[in-house]
Amino acid sequence: MFCFKSDFLHIMEERGFIHQVSNKEELDNLFAKERVTAYVGFDPTAPSLHVGNLIQIMMLHWMQQTGHRPIVLIGGGTGMIGDPSFKDEARQLMTKETIAQNIAEIRRVFSRYIHFDGIDNEDSLMVNNADWLCNLNYLEFLRDIGRHFSVNRMLSFDSVKLRLDREHSLSFLEFNYMILQAYDFITLNKYYSVRLQIGGSDQWGNIINGIHLGHHMGTPQLYALTSPLLTTTSGKKMGKSLSGAVWLNANMLSSYEFWQYWRNVEDADIGRFFKLYTILAMDEITRLSELQGTEINEAKKILATEITAMRYGRKAAETAAKVAYKTFEERKFSTGLPTVDIFLFEIKAGIGLQRLLVKVGLAKSNSEARRHIQSGGIRVNDQLIDDERIIIDNAYINGDGLIKLSLGKKKHFLINTVVMS
Repeated sequence: MFCFKSDFLHIMEERGFIHQVSNKEELDNLFAKERVTAYVGFDPTAPSLHVGNLIQIMMLHWMQQTGHRPIVLIGGGTGMIGDPSFKDEARQLMTKETIAQNIAEIRRVFSRYIHFDGIDNEDSLMVNNADWLCNLNYLEFLRDIGRHFSVNRMLSFDSVKLRLDREHSLSFLEFNYMILQAYDFITLNKYYSVRLQIGGSDQWGNIINGIHLGHHMGTPQLYALTSPLLTTTSGKKMGKSLSGAVWLNANMLSSYEFWQYWRNVEDADIGRFFKLYTILAMDEITRLSELQGTEINEAKKILATEITAMRYGRKAAETAAKVAYKTFEERKFSTGLPTVDIFLFEIKAGIGLQRLLVKVGLAKSNSEARRHIQSGGIRVNDQLIDDERIIIDNAYINGDGLIKLSLGKKKHFLINTVVMS
């Protein structure tokens, strides 16, 4: 069995980051003997990345920690098309303005994981492929780049075959995506000496395309490294919660909600998530992963705190842990819970519980709110409510002007009553 000797690839293997590697022995030797530059591409399809992207961000973090140079590629150009890989339908096309706004928001998250303050950008770099893709001459691009791509070969990739086998259309626009991604690889090699592209396992075909294009274009040997597409032990897709995507931008998800997501992972996933999403030493991870019984919950709290500390800072993570302790163990109100402001006059006038649940986001509709109440899932100020007709008024406001709404044991909101100025 082949064992990696370079620090970076040894860590990747030990912690479970590796799904596939091209020319693994060559790449290992390259990492062992020189400083390697590698990149991951992120298309700005939303105003934030989500937990599903975190595994690649952590890979870039470890690259830098082991003395190599990570590059974050923001797909301002490719985002105008959208990656069709393993998608049943084409992505909704975004305007240039939306893409620019998304990029501005996405940039914020990386500084928590990668240092961008090196001299002459030698430490790390963030680039936008719109800088070279948006100025391409189409005919020259077809002649110089397009001629190296076989349509027969492109049709053989699983990411394309899946769409076609399901008899879903694949537009010519989308078909060009893999060519543009390959061209990114060549461009990054030319200007920044990039030798490795990192991505999820669904990107393998696209990355290999870039390596083949490099052979035709006379680049040094290029390499591919992909990570597994993670699901939980029960098969749920990483990055999804009951309330939607688990975003990485603080303005879209609070540190408390982020902490709670990790606190509530399945027992069987604890060891794997410690390895992938924290920087704790392996012997400590082994110790925590072997805890049994009620001690598993303590391991989950450490997991949630360590992951949250990387994203939001240690202080925010510890505050989230304290809020959770007060809420779940001391059964006290805590101002650290997600809070929704509602005018005091609305509460004094009386508002139906069903409507209130919809208003704060604990239900999508009155009928869903009614089902939550009928099934015994709703508490107001920690008191079970089984009457779907109940009216919430000022009698429910505590001395701090707050009302606590709970859905089950894990979902809590505070209503902060405010006086209209």
